[in-house]
Amino acid sequence: MTEIYVSTDVEADGPIPGPHSMLSFASAAFRPDKTCASTFSANLAVLPGAAGHPDTMAFWRSHPAAWEAARRDPRDPAEAMTSYVRWLDALDGKPVFVGYPAAFDFMFVYWYLIKFVGRSPFSHSALDIKTMAMVLLGKDYRASTKKHMPRRWFDDAPHTHVALDDAIEQGRLFCNMLAESRKKAG
Repeated sequence: MTEIYVSTDVEADGPIPGPHSMLSFASAAFRPDKTCASTFSANLAVLPGAAGHPDTMAFWRSHPAAWEAARRDPRDPAEAMTSYVRWLDALDGKPVFVGYPAAFDFMFVYWYLIKFVGRSPFSHSALDIKTMAMVLLGKDYRASTKKHMPRRWFDDAPHTHVALDDAIEQGRLFCNMLAESRKKAG
C-alpha cells in the first residue's frame, strides 16, 4: 500500500492536551504529486475541566476571526475522532501524519485518538516539515523556520490560523519539499 501524506493543523487553547483542549483540527490528504485526495475538519467541544492557557488565550484575542471559526458548531470529541478514524481508514494509502511542528500537532491528535477511539491509524508515523527543511537546507534546526525557507517551496495559499486553510497550505509546502528532495536523490 502506498503512503498518503496527511497534512494536519491543530488549533488549541494551550500547550498540551488534557489540561487544555484541541479546539479545531483539520487534515488534507496529499499524494506525493501534490494532489489533494480528501479533507477532514472538525471543531471540538472543550474537554471537561480543561481551561485555556493565558498565553494562548492572548494569541486568540489577537486573531478574532480565527477564534470565531474554531468555535463554530463544536462537536463532541468522541464523535469527531471516531469520524476522523473512519475518514483515515478510507484513504487510498497508508496515512503518514505531516505537521509543522509535528511535535505539537501530532501530540494533540494522537492523545485525542487514543483517549476517544483507542487507536491511531498513524501508529507513530509523523513527519515534521521543519526537520525536513533542516535536512534540505543544510541549516541548524532553529534556523529552518518558514521565514528561512526558499519561496519556491510555497504555493499561493493563505495561512489564516483556520485549521483547514493551514492544513492545505502546509500540505502543499510539504509536497513541494518532497518533490525537490526526490529530484536531488534521483
